[in-house]
Amino acid sequence: MDASYPPARQASGKRTASPLPSHGRASNPTTVPPHAASFRDGGAPHDAAALRAVLKRLATASSPVPGQDAPKLHAHATKLGLDRRHRGVRDALVALYLACGRRGAARALFGGDPAPDVVSWTSLVTGNVRLGLYREAATLFLAMADDGAVVVDAVAAAGAFAACSGAGDLALAREVHRRVLVAVVALDVVACNALVDMYAKCGDAAAALRCFRAMTPAKNVVTWNTMISAHARAGEPREALSLFREMLEQQGVRPDDATFVAVLGACARLGALDAGMWVHAHYARRTGRNAAADGVVGNALLDMYAKCGAVEQAAEVFDAMARRDVYTYTSMISGLAAHGRGEDALALFANMHRVGIRPNKVTFLSVLSACCHAGFVEDGLRHLDAMSEVHGVAPGVEHYGCVVDMLGRAGRLDEAEELIAAMPVRPDAPIWGSLLSACRAHGHVERAERVMRRIAGEDADAGDYVLMSNMYAREGRHGKAVRVRREMRRSKVDKVPGCSLIEIDGVVHEFQAVPANSGEFC
Repeated sequence: MDASYPPARQASGKRTASPLPSHGRASNPTTVPPHAASFRDGGAPHDAAALRAVLKRLATASSPVPGQDAPKLHAHATKLGLDRRHRGVRDALVALYLACGRRGAARALFGGDPAPDVVSWTSLVTGNVRLGLYREAATLFLAMADDGAVVVDAVAAAGAFAACSGAGDLALAREVHRRVLVAVVALDVVACNALVDMYAKCGDAAAALRCFRAMTPAKNVVTWNTMISAHARAGEPREALSLFREMLEQQGVRPDDATFVAVLGACARLGALDAGMWVHAHYARRTGRNAAADGVVGNALLDMYAKCGAVEQAAEVFDAMARRDVYTYTSMISGLAAHGRGEDALALFANMHRVGIRPNKVTFLSVLSACCHAGFVEDGLRHLDAMSEVHGVAPGVEHYGCVVDMLGRAGRLDEAEELIAAMPVRPDAPIWGSLLSACRAHGHVERAERVMRRIAGEDADAGDYVLMSNMYAREGRHGKAVRVRREMRRSKVDKVPGCSLIEIDGVVHEFQAVPANSGEFC
C-alpha cells in the first residue's frame, strides 16, 4: 500500500470522536451469527442498528466470510440509503469488505466519506490488523493522526499498538507511541496493555517495563501476563519470576492459565526446579487439583519438570493428564531423550502413533535426538526416512543436523559427509560443527581440514575455529593451532564463554567458562 494513502485531510475544525466501546475488544464468535444466517436465507434487517449488528458480527466471525456477502449487504444498505445516511453502517461495511479480503472496495467506500471520524478510521486500521497487514494499519493510523479533524482516542491507539506488535518494527512502534503522546490520548487499561505488548514484541523489554510501571489505570491480569511473558521471551526468567511474586501480592488480581504458562516457562529456562514446584503447588491450590493439569498448563508443567531434570515428576504429570495432544507427547519424548532414556522415548513415540496423534517437526526432532544420544543409529535413519514417506513431514536442516551428529558420534563419518552432500537444504553452521566435533573425537584431522576449507569465511563460527585449533593442539601441531587462533582474531570472531546453571537450596547459580590463556580453548 502506498504510504500516502489515504491522504490527510485539511482540518476545517476539531471534531469530537464518536465513542466505540466494543470496537477491537469483543472476542470473535466461533460460529456464524443467527442474523447472518437469516440474511443468507433471503432476509436482511431494514433497521440501521440491526443491519450494523449483522455487518459487525460477520466482519468479526472466526469462520471465513463468503466474498459475495459484502456486496449483497452493501446493495441492501444502498437501497435503503443507509450507506450514506448512517455512518455506523458505512463503517461496518468497510470492516466487512476487509474481512472478505476486498481491500479495494473497502478503500473506495472509505474514500467516499468526505469527513471520516475516529470510528471510521479505527475500523479501517483494525480491519487491516485482522488481515495481517500490520504496516498498512500503522500507516493508516499515522495518516489519521495527521488529520486535524480527527481526535485520536484510546481505542484507535490500541489498534495502532496492535499493528506495531504484529509488524515487530521498533522504530515504527516508537513513532506511533510518539504520535499518541503528542495527541495527549487518555489511555485506558486495554490501550496500556497493548502498549506494553507492543514494546515487548518489538524487542524493547526495558521500554515495556517503563510503560508498565507508569500505568495509571489499574493493572489487570492481562497487564501482568504481558509483562511476565515479555521478560520470559527476552531471556530474563529471573525478572519474570520476580514479577509473578509481585503479582501475587496485588489485591484483586488472580493469575490465570496464561500466567502459569509464562512463569513455568521461566522456571524451565532457569532450571529452577524448586521455584517450578512452588508454582505447581500454587496452581494446585487455586484450581483444587493436585498433579492433574490439562491443556497448555499441563504441557507447561510437563516441560518444566523435564527441562529441570525431574523426569519422573514429568511422567506423573503426563500420566495424570486426561487430554494429551501433540505438544504433550513431544515434551515428554524430548524430556526422556535429553536424559538418556532413548528406549522409553521411542516407546512413547510408538504409543503416540497408536493413539492416532500425528507428530510434527518438533516431535521428530525429539525422536532423532533420542536416537542420537542412545546410539540407535539404524532407528534414527529409519525415522528420518519415515518423516516424509509415512507422516508427510518434510525434514528441515535441524533434523539432518541431528542425524549428522548421530552418525558422527557412531564414527560413521563417511555416511555423515554423504548425507550433508545429499541434503535438499543448505547445511548450516551447527551441522558443520557436528561434523568437526566428530572429526576431533575420532582423530580425523585431514577430514576436518577439508571441512574447514569448505566453510571458511561467513559460514565458520567461533566453535569451528576452536575445534580446529584444539585438534591441532592435541596432535602436537602447535604452529597450526596458533595460526588458527590468529585467523580468528583477523576475522574478528569472538568465542562466547560457555554458561551453565545449577540450583542449590532453591537458589539458581550461573557459571561461565573463561577461555584459557594457553593450550586448548574452553
